[in-house]
Amino acid sequence: MNAVLETIFNRDASRRKSFFLISGPCVLEDEQIGFEIARKISEITTRLNIPFIFKASYKKANRSKLESFSGIGDTIALNILDQIGKEFGVPVITDIHSTEEAYMAARHVDVLQIPAFLCRQTELLLAAGKTGKAVNIKKGQFLSAQAMEFAIEKVRSTGNQKVLVTERGSSFGFNDLIVDFRGIPLMQEFDVPVVLDVTHSLQQPNQPSGITGGLPQLIETMAKAGVAAGIDGLFMEAHPDPKNAKSDGANMLPLNQLEGLLEKLLKIREAIKL
Repeated sequence: MNAVLETIFNRDASRRKSFFLISGPCVLEDEQIGFEIARKISEITTRLNIPFIFKASYKKANRSKLESFSGIGDTIALNILDQIGKEFGVPVITDIHSTEEAYMAARHVDVLQIPAFLCRQTELLLAAGKTGKAVNIKKGQFLSAQAMEFAIEKVRSTGNQKVLVTERGSSFGFNDLIVDFRGIPLMQEFDVPVVLDVTHSLQQPNQPSGITGGLPQLIETMAKAGVAAGIDGLFMEAHPDPKNAKSDGANMLPLNQLEGLLEKLLKIREAIKL
């Protein structure tokens, strides 16, 4: 297993050290921008000694509008993700949406991510677990923190103990999400690393335009609150030009702001350890 993942799943060590970071573009737009983002975040996290997992969806299966960008082609994107992991020596995570995708993606990445809307899909969870790869289950917008125990059990039933859980907000009306920070320690009781998805917790879905909105001005506030609440990892998508990103640009962090924010968060992390 990758050294970064060994640190993350070593519960005693991970609690003593920094939070880990899952970051990258929402979806892989092309090879050039993928490598650019991975290189920059790798440099930042190496300097700050933050364990880093590169994130990019090889395709987007859940889009509001039919014509929304969904990817550059499955095989092309997965091969690029494979290259990024090898080039920078970092684990790579990507979303899967079916049992077939689980086995296909597992040949190229280190962590399989179960989207929030699919977190109760038994066959998908079992397929992901059987690959032997680490599995990050996003908590459904419709589930309590306690209910995630059953999703975790499904993956563990395959003999795979490498499970993470990600909080990404709960539905609050039709066009907003809210994070209940009580869920962080509650889910940590299941003996899994718990991640706060800052990016998608700040989404404003189901807009009349058919394009998901967001509250990027609250990224720093949400991240600070998560670190103060004792999260194990942060999920923050970053892009050099969020306004022109092909997915989730409304709630992504500009790449040039990532380093300064992480420095602030490390100070909070240090403070709560006192």
